[in-house]
Amino acid sequence: MMLLQFPPAKAPLLASKNSLKQALKCHFWNLFLQTLPNMSQDINNMPHRRYNILTGEWILVSPHRTKRPWQGKTEKSPGAERESYDPYCYLCPGNTRSSGEKNPDYKEPYTFVNDFSALLPDTPKKRVENGLFKAETERGICKVICFSPDHSVTLPLMEVEEITKVVQMWKKEYKELGSTGDINYVQIFENKGEIMGCSNPHPHGQIWSQLSIPTEIKKKTKHFSEYWEQNQISLLEDYLQQELEAKERILLENEHFVALIPYWAVWPYEVMIVPKKHYQNIGQLNAEEEKAFAEIIKRQTIMYDNLFGTSFPYSSGIHQAPTDGKEHQEWHFHMSFYPPLLRSATVKKFMVGYEMFAGPQRDITAEQAAETLRQLPEVHYSKS
Repeated sequence: MMLLQFPPAKAPLLASKNSLKQALKCHFWNLFLQTLPNMSQDINNMPHRRYNILTGEWILVSPHRTKRPWQGKTEKSPGAERESYDPYCYLCPGNTRSSGEKNPDYKEPYTFVNDFSALLPDTPKKRVENGLFKAETERGICKVICFSPDHSVTLPLMEVEEITKVVQMWKKEYKELGSTGDINYVQIFENKGEIMGCSNPHPHGQIWSQLSIPTEIKKKTKHFSEYWEQNQISLLEDYLQQELEAKERILLENEHFVALIPYWAVWPYEVMIVPKKHYQNIGQLNAEEEKAFAEIIKRQTIMYDNLFGTSFPYSSGIHQAPTDGKEHQEWHFHMSFYPPLLRSATVKKFMVGYEMFAGPQRDITAEQAAETLRQLPEVHYSKS
């Protein structure tokens, strides 16, 4: 890990005639080091910028704005509890989808090609270059993954064993799609909640795989690669070690994974789950690690639901190494959660104005958000 090295805080004063200069230097270093905690605390109380080591971008933090009154938009709270089976749901077992295809009577996680795919596998190769106008066709495969046959549950309400089967399905799809000739990247994600654009409340996620490597992945690959070449260690491995030492933003930890609020978090209660081992993709997880991943996902999403006593909306996704045939030793896979809720179950953060035209900004600090989440019980509010 590359850290600044300061002289020891309690360096002894030398008694020789030539030691005065060194003694004064040590004395002033001692005074400087004593002020470091206060300096760190001070910056958290004033407008400042934080650097995202994965993308190279900066975020503006404005903690003094947390006391401003809110008279803006509120969202409706989620409705009543759902039945375990909905005869009109396109994703429930045995039902017929809008395409005319009928779902099997599945008992475990089930995947199928999206009936309204954003990408198609047989799109012909075409390219347009007309002055400043540039375009090219894109090929890919989009799939839906139903987490459970039970229409009424979400990840925090599923058992660890059930979520483990979801993790195993993610692994299977990553491997199979990534092995397809025209697929260079596989994006696994979930949109939960109406305000996140989720069109069906049945517990499900999506897997989009495509020919080109997405912009966010290119940015992260660049920074992972630069750090790996300079240090021969994963960027997130070093970052995780520093976070575990600081403890300020750590939410949850088990033998194999850590859940934390990133130092550079953009969304109010943004969370990142990182494996302790340097794994490039989820396909490298063994059976014990699959269960540990499922366990920390369950605990993290329970924490979210307990924050405002509601089924907490978010977009989550797994970033991992491209499947372009390269080794990608530099990559360290991680899962991120981007939830919009800010002050209550009905007030969310909007990415507008400055965020749209200049750059991301947040009010509460990552440390404040982490402290709030850590105070919550680990038993889901609906079961307490």
